[in-house]
Amino acid sequence: MRQFVLFFPLLALLVISLAGTATVEAATGLNPPVKLVWHYYKVTNTCDDAETYIRHQVEKFYRNDSSIAPKLLRLLYSDCMVNGCDASVLLQGPNSERTAPQNRGLGGFVIIDKIKKVLETRCPGVVSCADILNLATRDAVHMAGAPSYPVLTGRRDGGVLNADAVDLPSPSISVEESLAYFKSKGLDVLDMTTLLGAHSMGKTHCSHIVNRLYNFKNTGKPDPTMNTTLVSELRTRCPPRTKKGQTDPLVYLNPDSGSSNRFSNSYYSRVLSHNAVLGVDQQLIYNDDSMEITQEFDASFEDFRKSFALAMSRMGSINVLTGKTGEIRRDCRVTNANYGA
Repeated sequence: MRQFVLFFPLLALLVISLAGTATVEAATGLNPPVKLVWHYYKVTNTCDDAETYIRHQVEKFYRNDSSIAPKLLRLLYSDCMVNGCDASVLLQGPNSERTAPQNRGLGGFVIIDKIKKVLETRCPGVVSCADILNLATRDAVHMAGAPSYPVLTGRRDGGVLNADAVDLPSPSISVEESLAYFKSKGLDVLDMTTLLGAHSMGKTHCSHIVNRLYNFKNTGKPDPTMNTTLVSELRTRCPPRTKKGQTDPLVYLNPDSGSSNRFSNSYYSRVLSHNAVLGVDQQLIYNDDSMEITQEFDASFEDFRKSFALAMSRMGSINVLTGKTGEIRRDCRVTNANYGA
């Protein structure tokens, strides 16, 4: 019997039964102490309609370009997993976080900047860029088919982080290395397996998979865990090396439905059939816990949706700044000290 519990606002640890065959320890709430507030701007009467303004802008963008859903998901992940959810990834500069090699191809900045400008005309100096990023991501992925999970608010914005501080791992790491990375951020195997499921949408550069296609672990052959048909298909789009001046091509993380930018559990069926594009995704079948979770989410989209709601809320609470720490930026691209400079 599958058992998923209501996650909000529980803080206990529960053993979740998956498919009746195994048990996986997984958190059922946010890591204490939770310093954020439900509907913070309404509760504090500082910007009652902040979330409505954000949602309206996201809907306008989404109608013109549904790819904002995977773009904002990646942008939020790149922010929260490095230094906590403090919007530091939004800051511009010659050696800023967003210039790190791991953040090449990040998108969604224009959306956040537009929303910030709207909010500054209505509630100047009140709504943080960190909260905007979390709320806008929730609204975009909800439009793409994800649950409209609760986003606690009250985050403040952090300062500049240099590019060399970005510790986002390679998409070719083993499942043990991936799990160790997620655990270092206070997340568990259920969070990891769930958040990687966001790869049902979006694209990746060929440079991230070329080793799997042509020279896996210096063997001169493709990754033996990869479906041979997928290898052939991706080789038509990804040459073994790019020529000088040639751009690094992009391929869909989910070739079946990538162009639709729809949130689904099809990612898990691709993992189980050895059709994952990224090496880190295919690695999920080589850990007992992540394998059981993958099978469960493949069998039940609703279980994946529930777990996604919790995992996104937990990721959104990593090392948040509240109270007197940090600041509320007037422009998401610069700190207040450099605003107008």
